[in-house]
Amino acid sequence: MSEQAPTPSLAHDFVAFAVECGVLRFGEFKTKAGRLSPYFFNAGLFDDGAKLGRLAEFYARALISSGLSFDMLFGPAYKGIGLAAAVAIELARLGRNVPFAYNRKEAKDHGEGGTLVGAPVKGRVLIIDDVISAGTSVRESITMIQAAGGVPCGVAIALDRQEKAVDAGREAPWSAVEFVRKQLGLSVVSIATLTDLLQYLQNQREPALASHFAAVAAYRDRYGV
Repeated sequence: MSEQAPTPSLAHDFVAFAVECGVLRFGEFKTKAGRLSPYFFNAGLFDDGAKLGRLAEFYARALISSGLSFDMLFGPAYKGIGLAAAVAIELARLGRNVPFAYNRKEAKDHGEGGTLVGAPVKGRVLIIDDVISAGTSVRESITMIQAAGGVPCGVAIALDRQEKAVDAGREAPWSAVEFVRKQLGLSVVSIATLTDLLQYLQNQREPALASHFAAVAAYRDRYGV
């Protein structure tokens, strides 16, 4: 299970891109864990061809630089479907052509049937998603991949929030990403992390953006791992 952190320039460029697209926003947002976060990342707002193509480029570059070995991509419904397709296209453009598959939320009882669509799930399977909030989606993907005969080898995400997970209603001493790494045994490759976001804000010359640094830093101090 070998992975490397994304390069600082790649992470910085991605954070800047996410802010520019309005995908990474600042203010006050309630998370799934019930926390009030000073920032919000919504990958669903990479919503046109140019944005999705650039996003796929970041994923592909992060994966190539990580050195992680995989044979195919898997996109969990729903956000992971478009992500896996886009990343597969970008990897092929870079000379690394791999198959991809995804799942349906509901089984199809006609045509080819079943819940899986795309290439046969086999070999080392890399899950493509936007973030890891609690690890639930990853566990579901692992179950589907193993049932189909594949071997889950890792997860690629856009942003690692690096904050404590909530387990059975209680604050855990580990993050959702750490849970996936240590408890589920999968590598995790992220394009950027909360640390990268803080560095981006700290180095900002634009006052409107720089003003959010204190709130994000305080949030990390309270909930970070």
